[in-house]
Amino acid sequence: MIGFGKLRVRQLFRRRDCMKYHSGVGVFGHRPRESIQFEVPEEVLVKRYENCRAQQLLNAYRIYGHLRADIDNVDYRKENRSIKELDLSRHGLSAADVIDSGLLYGHNGKQTASDLLEELKLIYCGPISYEFSYLETEAEREWFARRVESGTDTVDKERRIEILKELLNSQAWDKFLSVKYPTVKRYCGEGAESLLTFFSTLFRLTTSEELKHVVIAMAHRGKLNVLSGLMQCPPVKIFHKFNGNPEFPAEANSACDIATHLSASSDISMNGHTVRFSLINNPSHLEAANPVSMGKTRSKQLKIMEGDYSESESSRFGDKVLNVQIHGDAAFTGQGVNQETIMLSQVPHFDVGGSLHVVVNNQVGFTLPSNRGRSCHYVTDLAKTIAVPVIHVNGDYPELVSKATNIAFEYQRKFRKDVFIDYNCYRRWGHNELDDPTFTNPLLYKLIHNRDSIPDRYAAELMSESVLSEKDVTNINTEYTMFLQKQFESATTYTPKVTYFQEQWTGMSAAPAAVEVWNTGVDKEMLKLIGRASVTTPSNFNIHAHLAKTHVKNRLNKITQESDLDWATAEAMAIGSLLMEGRHVRLSGEDVGRGTFSHRHVMLIDQQKETIHVPLNHIHEEQKGFLEVANSILSEEAVLGYEYGMAFDSPDNLYIWEAQFGDFYTGAQIIVDTYIASGESKWVRSNGLVMLLPHGFDGAASEHSSCRIERFLQLTDSSETTPDSEAVCMHVVNPTTPAQYFHLLRRQMIRNYRKPLVVVAPKILLRLADATSPLSDFEPGTHFKPVIGDAIADPLRVNRVILVCGKHYYELNKERLKAKIDDVAILRVESLSPFPLQALQHEVAKYKNARKFIWSQEEHRNMGAWTFVKPRFENLLGKKLLYAGRAEAPTTAVGASKLHRVEVEHVLREPLYNIK
Repeated sequence: MIGFGKLRVRQLFRRRDCMKYHSGVGVFGHRPRESIQFEVPEEVLVKRYENCRAQQLLNAYRIYGHLRADIDNVDYRKENRSIKELDLSRHGLSAADVIDSGLLYGHNGKQTASDLLEELKLIYCGPISYEFSYLETEAEREWFARRVESGTDTVDKERRIEILKELLNSQAWDKFLSVKYPTVKRYCGEGAESLLTFFSTLFRLTTSEELKHVVIAMAHRGKLNVLSGLMQCPPVKIFHKFNGNPEFPAEANSACDIATHLSASSDISMNGHTVRFSLINNPSHLEAANPVSMGKTRSKQLKIMEGDYSESESSRFGDKVLNVQIHGDAAFTGQGVNQETIMLSQVPHFDVGGSLHVVVNNQVGFTLPSNRGRSCHYVTDLAKTIAVPVIHVNGDYPELVSKATNIAFEYQRKFRKDVFIDYNCYRRWGHNELDDPTFTNPLLYKLIHNRDSIPDRYAAELMSESVLSEKDVTNINTEYTMFLQKQFESATTYTPKVTYFQEQWTGMSAAPAAVEVWNTGVDKEMLKLIGRASVTTPSNFNIHAHLAKTHVKNRLNKITQESDLDWATAEAMAIGSLLMEGRHVRLSGEDVGRGTFSHRHVMLIDQQKETIHVPLNHIHEEQKGFLEVANSILSEEAVLGYEYGMAFDSPDNLYIWEAQFGDFYTGAQIIVDTYIASGESKWVRSNGLVMLLPHGFDGAASEHSSCRIERFLQLTDSSETTPDSEAVCMHVVNPTTPAQYFHLLRRQMIRNYRKPLVVVAPKILLRLADATSPLSDFEPGTHFKPVIGDAIADPLRVNRVILVCGKHYYELNKERLKAKIDDVAILRVESLSPFPLQALQHEVAKYKNARKFIWSQEEHRNMGAWTFVKPRFENLLGKKLLYAGRAEAPTTAVGASKLHRVEVEHVLREPLYNIK
């Protein structure tokens, strides 16, 4: 514990916390990297000059060879793959021309042009091919060419048998399920069995490196095959689930989820090394798990201080933690979250050191054929937007799938960038096993139903080469089927195990079925120290003159006076106090460093050198926690999913996502619905993410006024007929003072449980003189108040009680004081979910003579909190509640200032004058 008497503003400005901003050089969580320096050797250049026409041919194959490759293992359209650029004549060559074969990496001597042509076809036009000519650096392009032209990637006999066992076991699994559960949708892996070869190869590669953790996002296709076959998930657990049973103990009180959304964490040991593989839960919104997995990856990197969190210049993201994403083909091209997510891949504060992607290209999206599912040639063409390589591979060749995995992994390790494998396969059945695909794709499925499976083809190949016998293959199938039968029989007595609140979540628990008050105050001297430090800059730092005059000077004055502390100061003190307690805080979103409304300024830019300074990272020499300011790309869904993933992994740090305007969160509705609101109920995984949603009707029209409070309230499991507790799925608040906001942020970390917190955040209140707090409201013994009573009205004179939330209070109170109305009390409902029954009962009981209770709001009647508050107030407090506010409307706010003023007058007059 740091003694308050020893505290002083930190003077040691570390290099990582005071660096250039617009140059791309960052702060805590981002360190600039020099690009890999590379020079093509002089002798290679000379060889290329002397054989320039042959070099042109080679370049053509590197660029266009994939267009002629045999990568489609169904190929029912028989498309013309004649590429003129790959002909000898296009480059002025004849078959007999003698050229230097050293143009190809790994080759030497002389050969004819026709021999070179055959070599190029083998490398670039077979069942595996590559796209890398558009990579932005010569180092990457030359490395990739060398790797694919000179690499051998031989697979020994032992490994070939191992691969076959994986394929046969996968096939046996699907056949077993089809017999035991013929009416259950399983989203099997039939037609994509060699995807397991990717995973088993990845296991070998990661365990031979220094990696400690691999985080995987995967949609449902073949997921059960991976879980049961490689991720050490006992088949009995899946059978138990298919039998209609919950996957968690009864004490978890979980709503549960379908089997193909299950998660798993397994320690995989090979090569004398163990790596933790975590396959995260996914919703049926197929690609939403991808940014979540990246956030979880980044959280683990923060935990071990890897990469740009490390003091070591040599540490890189991805040294110990790797991100893997398995995509569906139609979903990858069709879902916008994928563009958002890959655009995060090289952005400061979102980089995870490169993700390894596999697109399971099974030819059809539900019923949609591939030529109708996208406007680009390949399903992986989105990868070109960030200039990363693609490896196309035919799933009929498991050994080439292994080779593709080797190359992709090596590229990621060297360059720490994303890389894609286009895994071409097929889907044996329809979208699920109960769906008939021949209704819409008869010719494709005529081919599929008349071909041998991938496991059977590979078994036939190994038997023809005497690697193993037909009896061996039969024994593999029989042995695994017998194992599955035993697992199936034991499903009737299977008891789900506790898999939650373990490892880094040890010490956490589910929220109690009670209402709690947490003391979140902080010592006054500590608060003053943090407040002063939050606007302190190095002596040679050229701060913006306006900020020096207003932001800095005003904050220092208010702290000295111990009064009139505004919203930004309260936030800085809350964050700073958590940093001093050893917790990291991450503030993410569009423009969060300055703040949409230019109020926050947690990062300052030198006006002459454009260096960046984060004052809260310099509170004290002994502070252990740091603030990461993650100004994001213009994305909601991917960024919110990313932050959810960070909070999903760690209960120890505070993660805050702020929408530019509250309305904008709707671009991330999928994340809110499938993760934030329901994740704990489905998967028993708590999450303490904070969402700040600027809200308020100030004439800014429909997309800048409402954060859609009603939608969040509808998503909560708050009861209309029984008292709420802390256990509601989301906490939704609309604080009206800076102190209230301060206590909310601190409460998120101090409690021994985690709940998503939706803060209806202010706009006008950020600078409203009445919306300030004295320093005494932050001191020990203070806490968040779910309801703020009326300190003005005489309870004996009150005959009407108006309930409000948010900034509407200040406008109503101003009108009340102006009109000298003394028979009205105004109660501020600061917490909406959980509904503050006890606090309301306490306040309402003061007004014995009150005849009418009114809910007044800025929002339209079909929006806001009205439909949420009314049934709870009437059912639980036993009093009728009247409405005062805007009428129903299809849009959140009008777009004409005159109409807005008319509405404002109505909203203020109705509860104070019209309802008697």
